[in-house]
Amino acid sequence: MTGKRDKGSSGNPWVNKDQDEDAAAPAEPELPPSPWNLEVPPPPSPWTNSGSDGPAQETSSPWGDNVGPPSLRRPPPQKKKPRIPPILLPIGAGLVVVALVAVALVLLSGGGDDTGGQTPTPSPSPTPTASTPTTSYTPPANAVQVGYGVSVVPVQGWSVLEAEKRGKELVTYAPNGEARAFFWVRQKENVTAQAYLVAIVEGETENEIAKLGSVRNLPCPKDVLEECVAISYTSTTKDKNGLEVKVQGWVEAYRRKDKVVTALDFRTRVDYAPKAEADAAPMKKSVVDSL
Repeated sequence: MTGKRDKGSSGNPWVNKDQDEDAAAPAEPELPPSPWNLEVPPPPSPWTNSGSDGPAQETSSPWGDNVGPPSLRRPPPQKKKPRIPPILLPIGAGLVVVALVAVALVLLSGGGDDTGGQTPTPSPSPTPTASTPTTSYTPPANAVQVGYGVSVVPVQGWSVLEAEKRGKELVTYAPNGEARAFFWVRQKENVTAQAYLVAIVEGETENEIAKLGSVRNLPCPKDVLEECVAISYTSTTKDKNGLEVKVQGWVEAYRRKDKVVTALDFRTRVDYAPKAEADAAPMKKSVVDSL
């Protein structure tokens, strides 16, 4: 290489000859337009007028001309349909009225009985299984009736204590008006003779210093009796002046076969005991005779 241009070399060695050849090549035919290159219009917007094309327009309403503002109220609940078809309601009401009228007619006509307007005769009540036993004993005129056919005949110097309403209680008084002895006849049904006896003696000696004997069986003096028991006791009580008084007494109970128990409750001051015991004997006999 000499630094001189080669003679006869008319072109630029730095230029590619292929470019000239491309320019001289015939032009290729144009392809039809692609559907993907077509302009697609935007979808209609609820915020614009659906009848107009083009971009959204400014309106006076913040929600657009065709859209109202959102409501903060809950939608009203749907009314539930009645379970019974409405057509059956008047039919049911009519049936109720007919039933009430029928009941009223039955009541006015006397319930449909065939008594002919007469008052029905009540059926007799059943007779008790156990009745008061009969006895040949006839109490005297001065006998005091106790109940269930039982009576007591007071001896001289004894009178009925009217304040006592349970059975009949006889009492005798000292010259100063204080009670000296009591003879009390009372009754109860459907209990055992022993249970009734124990309840009586416990009530008599309540709040007293008492010494009770044992409950003992007595021979029943009559065939109508099925249980006969007795108990004796002594106690210390106080009179109305607060002075101590020695007392002695006994209780006897007789249960008949009709389940009626008659109890004899005797109680006296110790200093009057001999006279009181003598008076109590005939009074006790009058009660037993009437059982």
